[in-house]
Amino acid sequence: MISLLVRDWRRVILLCAFPVAVLGAAEAMAADFNDRGNIVIADQFNNRVIEIDPRTHAIVWQFGNGSDKPGPHSIVGTNDAERFGRFTLISGTGIPAASPPLPGCSDPANGCPDNRVLIVNPARHIVWQYGQAGVAGFGPNELNTPVHALVTSEFPGHRGLHVLITDQANARVILVNLRHQIVWQYGMTLVPGAGANQLNNPNSAELLENGHVLIADENNNRVIEVTTGKQLVRQFTAAGTVNGAAFASRLRNGNTLITDANNNRIVEVNAADTVVWEYRTDTESGTNSAPLPTRAVRLANGNTLISDQFNNRVIEITPAKDIVFQQGVLNTPGDGFNRLNGPYDAKVVGDFTGLTPPFDDD
Repeated sequence: MISLLVRDWRRVILLCAFPVAVLGAAEAMAADFNDRGNIVIADQFNNRVIEIDPRTHAIVWQFGNGSDKPGPHSIVGTNDAERFGRFTLISGTGIPAASPPLPGCSDPANGCPDNRVLIVNPARHIVWQYGQAGVAGFGPNELNTPVHALVTSEFPGHRGLHVLITDQANARVILVNLRHQIVWQYGMTLVPGAGANQLNNPNSAELLENGHVLIADENNNRVIEVTTGKQLVRQFTAAGTVNGAAFASRLRNGNTLITDANNNRIVEVNAADTVVWEYRTDTESGTNSAPLPTRAVRLANGNTLISDQFNNRVIEITPAKDIVFQQGVLNTPGDGFNRLNGPYDAKVVGDFTGLTPPFDDD
């Protein structure tokens, strides 16, 4: 069993009850593992999470051996990954059945499920898991298409480390403790809708500084802010124009950043739901006609890191909309050097500017 003691996330003082041999293996990792400024990418259809050095584009750490069967060394169709301390939280979303088939899955008729959320140590060992490999369900220790997860120690009424999971096909967001107990939930299990305490294909959830939860309610084409008492306090739709809310986060200026996937754009809206900034990922020569970007994260330097899914790249853009970094080649899937295949999520190590920090950093 895992036992975590958190003292200071910025100094990465995270103690775990792991075997000495495992800790020794972790310390033997290359010196550039977990360097601030590295980028962790959920490389969806390559069935892997990679950490890259943005200066060289080289992979410095990887979890996932590419298999489309979930196991101790594999992750299938991952939609989300987050580095906290020296550990990596990974959502094993799975790859759905599709015609034409999606890459990364050898069984397009039935799909390739995963349905786990994992915590992985630097030595690539799973040290905590919620959900059962390949099992879709809604009972204890079961998930169905987990698309996003984060670690938090500051959830109101539930202090200490918990994992907030967006359990998409079960139409809910759940808070799970390390003993695998659901201690909070928004959305009625298996009851999709747009009414009170209902979601429709939720795609992310962030805990805000005010203690509320910000949810990208994808198929309701909205972003909602709810209290932990399940009261809806605000809704954002970019004046009714959002089509497929894939991700949302609250910025330090009070605005909300929304990844508007089906419109192939990122929008920043103010408190009045007015668009104050926008970036499209389908305007360059050679772009996919429907790139469907899935994550946009505002960075400490003011730039925005975008997972440009079907353009097979991760880009960093300035407020003036200039691309200053790109991992992957535009609209060119692959698994070799500087290649990605449907990247769904990307985050800079140590930069929680537009995200829920795992530990209180006040």
